[in-house]
Order: sequence, then C-alpha cells, then structure tokens
Amino acid sequence: MVAVTIVCNVFLTLYKVITGIAAHSSAMVSDGVHSASDVLSSFVVIIGIHLASKEADKEHPYGHERMECVAAFILAGFLFITGIGIGKNALGSVLSGDEKSFTVPGVSALIAALISIVIKELMFHYTKRNAMRIDSAALMADAWHHRSDALSSVGALVGIWGARMGYPIMDSMASLIIVIFILRAAFDIFRDAMDKMIDRSCDDVTEKEIYECAMKNKNILGIDMLHTRIFGTRIYVDMEISLDPDLTLLRAHEIAEEVHDEIEKNFPRIKHIMVHVNPGEKKHV
Repeated sequence: MVAVTIVCNVFLTLYKVITGIAAHSSAMVSDGVHSASDVLSSFVVIIGIHLASKEADKEHPYGHERMECVAAFILAGFLFITGIGIGKNALGSVLSGDEKSFTVPGVSALIAALISIVIKELMFHYTKRNAMRIDSAALMADAWHHRSDALSSVGALVGIWGARMGYPIMDSMASLIIVIFILRAAFDIFRDAMDKMIDRSCDDVTEKEIYECAMKNKNILGIDMLHTRIFGTRIYVDMEISLDPDLTLLRAHEIAEEVHDEIEKNFPRIKHIMVHVNPGEKKHV
C-alpha cells in the first residue's frame, strides 16, 4: 500500500511541476510541491520506522523510537522553508498589481489539475478501504491526507481556470492558497513529532481500555494509579494495583505478572509495563 502511494505521488509531483513550468502556472508548480511533500512524508515514515526499530543498546537502553521524531522535524523544516519560498514569490506577484506581468497558464495546466483531482480522489478511497480492512488509524489519516491534496488541486484548477478566463492574478492567488496547505502540513508534522518527544500521555479512551483490561483480573481490589506516556511510537505504562494484604509475596507477584501479560497481549503498541503492588484494605466478612 505504501509503495502504491509513493509511486502515484512521484508521478504526480513530476507531472505537475513539469507541466506547471511549461504552462507558466505558479499554482500548478505549488501543487506539485505539495505532492512532493507526500513523497517525502512516506520516505520519512519508512526511514524513521527502520531506525526506530533498532534494538536497545548500551548507549540507548530505552531503544531508538525517537529517531522517527527527529526525521519528522527535518521534514517539517524542509516543508516550512519551501512553503515560505513559494509564498514569497506568489505574494510578490499579487502585490505588484501589474496585470501585464502575469502570464496566462496554458491549457495543459488545466488538464494536469483535473488529472490530479481524479487520481488523488481514487487514492483516498483506495487507502480508506484498506485502512478500514486492517483497522489502521495511521493509514486512515493518510487517506484523508489524499483528500486534502485533492482539495488543493481543486484550488489550483479554479485559479488556472480564472486566469484563462481573463483574471491572470487568480493563478498567483491559487498558489498562495496552496502554500497554506503546505505550511499546514509542516505544522501538523511538527506538532505530532513534538507530542511524541515530550512523552505525551495516551488519550482518555486508550487509558480507559487499559484500566478495564487490568480490572478483568478478579484478584484486583482496585487501581491506585495509572500513568501512560508515548515514547516515540511506543507506549509505556506505570500502574499501581491493590491486592488482598494477606496474599503471599509469591502470589502477589504472580497476579502482577498476569496483569502485565494480559495488557501487553491486548495492546501491541505497549513496549513496557511496570506493575506495582499495594496492600489493599482487607475485606471484612
């Protein structure tokens, strides 16, 4: 699935950039750069996952999961600089106010925008269907990214069409709108990486599911504390459970192991769980 996405985005990037330059359309060139960001995102994900999957060593006893975040920061910086550069040129054209300086895009740019919309919409449905099939939140997010790209191409289409209808400034205006998409992509990537770098806790739904999974063990009197943190792409859990104070140390340890193993089995993203045992209030008969 990732390979299909990369191939399609590489084709769209080259096609739109070359067509945009040949047809004198800044909107189409900007849209091509937007597609290039998808290619870079895919490669960053692949490289980041590869580096993050390295086993822990003496220098990195907690693993290398955050390497994916480092790669994401680099990508976000690249997209931001690229977006600012394109936006500066487009804004300069708009503020010049000299319509004679604007070039009317060729019909090939219009065709490229239409092709981009169709391909991106097909990729949206293809990715969404596969995301639902394997129940992947990451793949579903990628699907909606394709939809946002289709909307970006719609903006390019409107700008190119308006320029050809006698309003050449609309091509540069469309380019500015697409720059917003590029900067938004940079911001989203940066924010997601930052959340993972600072050990953000899991969402309430996930924590509730972990809590309920632990409480299925009939020996637990209660959960005194449950802390989660996202380290790179993996989850770490610290939990304190209350048990009957009359249990032997060996039996208490066995119950803690049971809770530990059951949670790890049901939550593949969890890398490590620390289960601490507290003496609960003794039940009175």
